[in-house]
Amino acid sequence: MWIQLAILVVSAIISYATRPKTATPKASTLEDFKFPQGTEGTAQIEVFGTCWVDNWMVLGAGNFRTSPIRK
Repeated sequence: MWIQLAILVVSAIISYATRPKTATPKASTLEDFKFPQGTEGTAQIEVFGTCWVDNWMVLGAGNFRTSPIRK
């Protein structure tokens, strides 16, 4: 029984030592996203309420933060 316990402890240590190291991901920037933007002269639709729009575009994207959200 003691041999099996020793094998369990040794295998746990080896498993912990050889696990892959995870890299921390870098923060995203606005250049990482592909927003459809209108060109000059394109009609801009103003919607009041909820509806489906076939040709949508992004006029502005804001409130982008890179600090972590803490509770």
